[in-house]
Amino acid sequence: MKRYFSGLLALVLVVVIGLTGCAGNSTSGLTGNYRQDTLALVDGLRKAIQLPDNAPDKTTVQSTTRQLINDFAALYRRDSSIAKSSSFTTMRTALNSLAGHYSSYPNRPLPEKLKSRLEQELKQVETALNREA
Repeated sequence: MKRYFSGLLALVLVVVIGLTGCAGNSTSGLTGNYRQDTLALVDGLRKAIQLPDNAPDKTTVQSTTRQLINDFAALYRRDSSIAKSSSFTTMRTALNSLAGHYSSYPNRPLPEKLKSRLEQELKQVETALNREA
């Protein structure tokens, strides 16, 4: 009887973990459409970059942006057709720069030099997306 219950428990755990792990609910808002997700991320990054240094919700925006960066990278870096595109490589450069600043200097404002570089890279991403479409 004990063997029966342990086997049943193992089966139930496998089913529960399998179903919750396969649920396609994305809390980040990413849809799986690379072009749409990239443009949405570009808009979100611009808002985060242009946020004033004394904004009351700065830490919330930073943590949300970091989560969105991680979700975007996790979703698209393994797709070889996307990973080879110029829009993706440029986007990863911008994301790495911003994430690096948030990790190293979480309480410091973004330097103007980094802001201008990020804006330039985001424009390049938009241009590359228009070319690739």
